[in-house]
Amino acid sequence: MIETYRGIVYPHQLDHMDHMNVQWYTSKFDEATWHLMSAIGVTQDYLRKHNKGLAALEQKTLYKIEVRAGELLVVRSRVNQIRNKIVRFEHRMFNTESNEEVANMELVGVHMDRDVRKSSPFPDQVIRKCSALFQLAS
Repeated sequence: MIETYRGIVYPHQLDHMDHMNVQWYTSKFDEATWHLMSAIGVTQDYLRKHNKGLAALEQKTLYKIEVRAGELLVVRSRVNQIRNKIVRFEHRMFNTESNEEVANMELVGVHMDRDVRKSSPFPDQVIRKCSALFQLAS
């Protein structure tokens, strides 16, 4: 897994029970997604130049340990599978100080052509970069 996010839980991110609200887990995992995609070659420059995009098809979040204001977090991520137009990947969020896993998210995304608003194959160089970085499921 590679590190894709590092941050802190701020007081304004807490819910009425004094824990980080679920919307902030999603936000932090979303930021991690863009770092992961950049690591495999799906950069903002690539998306703009080729008018491509990514869309989430499915996401599953597991909340394991509640986090509170001031706690430091790190997300580590990996691509589990990349096929023609689909990418499956996961994020694992850890308390930086204890190294306990506090949450994880599994996602399925699709590579899109924004001109025609349809799915589009990933370029070969993205698939090769994934294979070089991660042990991929077949």
